[in-house]
This record gives sequence, structure tokens and C-alpha cells, in this order.
Amino acid sequence: QVQLVESGGGLVQAGGSLRLSCAASGRTFSNYVMGWFRQAPGMEREFVAAITWSGRSLYYADSVKGRFTISRDIAKKTLYLQMNGLKPEDTAVYYCAAAVPRGTAMPGRPGEYDYWGLGTQVTVSS
Repeated sequence: QVQLVESGGGLVQAGGSLRLSCAASGRTFSNYVMGWFRQAPGMEREFVAAITWSGRSLYYADSVKGRFTISRDIAKKTLYLQMNGLKPEDTAVYYCAAAVPRGTAMPGRPGEYDYWGLGTQVTVSS
């Protein structure tokens, strides 16, 4: 059974930074793609960033490129999302997700991910 537990959310002023963590447990993730998604009230869940567990491939949504950095610590089985230059429009619940490898393309849609955490709230005040 795969478990993903997010932490690190909170309230921050515009321009500030937060680092989200996602602790993964339950299996070996060596071939998995790990991703971050977010969902604002009344909006669909949207892709933020993804990384292969090997770290060789990374993928970002255009809206966060240059501000957010995804990374992972293999020994700790933990995924991170460093968020800098936060904007009010970044306010959302942020979810960690894991995708079983199915091909060469990096998965960018929620339906392509197999396991999800419960999410952590990020609120950016103006």
C-alpha cells in the first residue's frame, strides 16, 4: 500500500517562500514519476511539476517555471516543492502524487497518477 503524506503548507505573504514535503512509504519508487498538483476552490486540479524518481527528468507548468523547484531525496523517500516568489494566484490545496511508469512521456494529467496524498493548504496573501 502506497502512502503519500504532504506537509509544509501555510499562510505566506506575496513574494514569500514555502517548501512542501511529501513523505512516501509502502514500496520502492525507483521507476515512478512523482508529481505535485494543486486545486483552488471551484477549479479543476492542475499540474504543477513532476520528476522521475531517478531525478533525470523534470517537468514544470508554465505558470511556475522559474519560481518553483521540484526535487527528491531518495534516502528519505521524500519529495519536495520549493516555492519562491509566491503570488496570490498560487493559493490552493497542493497534492503529492505518484505515477506508475507507462511510457516515455512525463505524465501531466491527474488521471495519469495512481496514488495521491490528502493535500496541504497554501495561502498567499496580497
